[in-house]
Order: sequence, then C-alpha cells, then structure tokens
Amino acid sequence: MALPPNFLDELRARTPIAAVIGRSVKLVRSGRERKGCCPFHGEKTPSFYVYDDHYHCFGCGEHGDVITFVMKTTGASFMEAVEDLAAQAGLEVPKPTPQAAEAEQKRASLTEVLEAAERQYQVWLFMPEGQAALDYLRGRGLSEATIRRFGLGWSGEGRGQLAAALRAREIKPAQLIEAGLMKQGERGPVDMFFSRVMFPIRDRRGGLISFGGRVLGDGQPKYVNGPETPVFSKRRALYGLDLARDSVRKGAKLVVVEGYMDVIALAQAGFGGAVAPLGTALTQEHLEELWRLSPAPVICFDGDAAGQRAALRTVEMALAHLGADRTLHILSLPPRDDPDSLIRREGAAAFAERLAAAVPVSVALYGLLAQGRTFKTPEEKAAFRHSLVEAANKIPDKILAGEYRAALLEQFFAAHRARPGMWGKPGQKPPVSSPPPRPDATGADLRRARVMLAILLAHPALIHDVDEAFAHVLLPPAEEELRQALHDFAISAKRLDTASLFTHLQGLGLAEAAEIVQAQAGAELRLPPDAHTSEAAQSWWSLYSLMEFSIDMLRAQRDEAQARWLAQPDDAAALRRLIKYNELLRAAQTGEAGLES
Repeated sequence: MALPPNFLDELRARTPIAAVIGRSVKLVRSGRERKGCCPFHGEKTPSFYVYDDHYHCFGCGEHGDVITFVMKTTGASFMEAVEDLAAQAGLEVPKPTPQAAEAEQKRASLTEVLEAAERQYQVWLFMPEGQAALDYLRGRGLSEATIRRFGLGWSGEGRGQLAAALRAREIKPAQLIEAGLMKQGERGPVDMFFSRVMFPIRDRRGGLISFGGRVLGDGQPKYVNGPETPVFSKRRALYGLDLARDSVRKGAKLVVVEGYMDVIALAQAGFGGAVAPLGTALTQEHLEELWRLSPAPVICFDGDAAGQRAALRTVEMALAHLGADRTLHILSLPPRDDPDSLIRREGAAAFAERLAAAVPVSVALYGLLAQGRTFKTPEEKAAFRHSLVEAANKIPDKILAGEYRAALLEQFFAAHRARPGMWGKPGQKPPVSSPPPRPDATGADLRRARVMLAILLAHPALIHDVDEAFAHVLLPPAEEELRQALHDFAISAKRLDTASLFTHLQGLGLAEAAEIVQAQAGAELRLPPDAHTSEAAQSWWSLYSLMEFSIDMLRAQRDEAQARWLAQPDDAAALRRLIKYNELLRAAQTGEAGLES
C-alpha cells in the first residue's frame, strides 16, 4: 500500500535515526555527526556515518533513512518496518481507505499546482512587467545566481493573471484556492498575491509547499504568507530549511533569523545555515526541527525592542525543553539592525566575528529577563530574583536546572552586591548625617535559607515534604550544589537518615561544605541535637513563612493549580498538585510539621 508522504515525514521526524541505529551499532560523536563500524560489511576503522535523517557508509556505499536501516538489518518488509517504527513513535499507520487515497491524490495535485505557479512567477520576474521587482532585488544586493537559487519570482498585477496563465495547463481556480494561491471573494476567486516579489517556501526535503510575497513600495501588509493548506503548516515550516540542512551538515552554524531577506542575504554572504519562521513566533515544533539539525542553534533576531522580545519569548519557551544535548545560543545585534542590513554595512567577516561570539542561553537569559526592569527597591530586586529562579525551575533536567539557578543567582549577586567606593572615593566613609540603613531583607532571607538547609542536613526525612517549597528558596550560589544533592539523595536513597546522607555527600565531595553550613547556621538553629523530626519540620516551616515571598508565591501557585484542575477535573495529576499546594500553604501559614508525630 502507498503511504502518504506527510505520514512518512512525520514518522521519520519522530524517530531519531541515531537512537535507532545506536541500538545495534556503537556510535561516537564525529563533529556534528556520529560514526561507527558499518553493520553491512566487516571493518575495523569506522566509515559509517549517521546524519540527522540518513546514514551513509563511505566504505561499502550503503545508505538510506531510518526505515531502510530497519529493513536491511532485520529483514523486515517496508510495511513491517513502518509499523514497528510507528508503534515506537506512538503513530497510527493510515489505513488503505478510499478517503486516504483521495487525500494523497489531492496532495500530489496541490504540489503540481504550486510548481506550475512557481515557474510562472519566475518567468514574469525576468519579463518587462517584472522589471521593478528585479530592480528591487538587485538593489538589495542579490546576484542573479542567488535570485535563481532561491527561486524568487514576481506575482504580476493580480486580478486573475495567474489563473489565466495556468488555464492552458488545465489548472482551475478551485485548485488555486486549495493551494493557497487564490481566495474566494464576494465576486468570485481573487489572487492571494498581487504586485509582490514571490518567495517559494519548501519543506525540509525541498518539496514546494507554499509562497510568501513582499509588496513593492510602502503598501501594507509588507509581507504575506500563504494560508494553511493540506501541505503547509506555519507551525512546522521554516523558510530556507531545505538549503540550510546541507550547509549545516558541512559545518555551517544553524542560525535562526526573522525574515526571508535575512536568510537570503546570509546565504549569499556564505552563511548557508540560516532559516526563518513564517509570520509566526518560533514554536515547539520549530525548536524540535532545529535541534534535529544542531544541538545549539543560534537565535539572531533583529536588534530592535520587538526582536529582543521575540528572543525572550523563544528562550522562555525553550527552557522547558533544554537538556544536556540541546540548548541555544543568542546573537544580539545593534539596535535598528537586522542580519541583512548588518552584512551590507559591515561585511561578511564582521558578521562571522559576531556569530563566533554568540553567547550561551545560560549567559544571555539574565540580560533578557532584566530588560525593562528597575531595581530601586528591595521589592523590585526580590521580584527579579524570583523570576530568575522560576526560569531555571522550568528546565526538566534537575541537575541542569540547578546549574542555571546557580549561574543566574551568581550574576544577580554580582550585579547588586555593594561595591567599594559607592559613597564616593574609594575608602571614603558615609557622611555622618546620612540616614540609618534599612534592614537587610536580602541578607536575612539568606541567613534563614542557610538555617533551613542545615535543618534538612540534620533531618533528611523532611526532604520529601518540603522539596517543592524549598525549590523556591534562594541560596547563595556556593550552596546550590547541596540543594541539588539533597534532592537527588531523597529520590534514590532507601533510608533517609543523616549517616546515609553524609555518605552520599562524601561521594560527591560535598561533605565538608555541608559541615560548614551547619557550623555557620549553628548560632541561629535553636533545635537540640536530639530534636524529633516533627519539631524540625515545625521549625523549618516557621522559617519558611518568614521569607519575603513564601506565602504569596505558594498562594499564587495554589491558585494556578486550582485553575488547571477546574479546567480539567478528570486530570488526576492536576488534582494531586492542587492537594499538594494546599498542604504546603497550610504548613507555611501555620508552621505545622506536616508529618505525623
């Protein structure tokens, strides 16, 4: 049976080929790819390379995609291999119904219509009626080779021109509407694009799926993308992806920019790994597509305020999907610049230097979160600290989240720590008439946090009850490792006692740091050495309730959990979370133990 190409594309996208091949072939990193000894012929020196969507052996010439690999290594038929991989990916193989056959025929028909339109747009560009569009492209610095490589064209003046031109090929207006090239108007079909420079949009394999158009002059909207169709989804498509894949495999950096012209200008300047979303913010599907190509794509949005907001939105969305092998880098441009204008002004060499200096998201995140904020009051500083911790807590990998918390808080303390000479010249004392300093709320919270950490070191049986609340307590960067070690210990240990905990800490090289915390907190820790766990819990929650943020934050999170449960009352996980936050809030408000005596 013939399967729809979109299903096979989805299957390949959801089935990481390196993971499948890695079950039977030992693979090691080799630059951006992985390599190993070929399973199809005996060899001692690896010549079998695995790329993002295919494999190739330079020894025997074997090559193919993930479906081919399963067929050749297991002896399965094509359908058997597809069914096996689909079951692993959680996909249902389409049944051979008349409706499925009709849908596939429609897809093929749409592709033919789009390709016919592309040829017509290109013809018009190099005819007298397309002279203004051609002059515009050349004025933007594009060579004829670049124009032809990206298949740029001219839509004509519209008013039925495309339908008239394609009538000889028996393409009807209804088909043009289905393909997103026309739309139904009050008086019949009208052109979707007119008086516009045309940009063909392709899928990752180079298949034509839609168009974008830029108006000449100052008309609005400046850019128009084709509508959603059976072959085109803005949430998944990235402009330039088909060409970028080849460049990234050859060593180019994967760079995400905002627009068509940025992609084309970068490619012409030698940066072939550029892609752009299509009139929408980056989505999770876009990120997954990017990470299939590179573990660290570079986000390079425009240097204006809108571009920086877009970068922040992208980073905030990406946090929930970061891992040890998938991250982002951020390239900030000067205000009022985009990659196209920057290259035309500074040249390719200058852009290459900027690209090489792109910073990891862990470094850029602090500045992105700080934009537009003021830090004149303790409340503003505390709110910012909470936002830093909340951002780090979105990362699912607990160890990585701990590293982010430590890095962000280290930047915070470095930025807001009192500096020598802040009263005037270095060494100068404050004037006698100056008002007395306000209480150091930040310092008090840090001292309480250290005491709370010391209580958990002495009574590790408490960790499970307080772990979620403790995640929001800010610790000095040096003590973040201890927090993560306590969390990991509580998950894996069979016995939650002090001796087992310190054995665990000893293995991590953190036992001495734990002893220092206990010694520093000793003066403020008013618990006898033989205190019962219930007494320790009451003391811990009493300290927590005094933190600047505790009650308000827990109440807000309880309200959020309640809203989620009310929206999905059948969601057992949402109900458990609501119950948990109600318990945490009650314990924080009353200082109760939360444990049976």
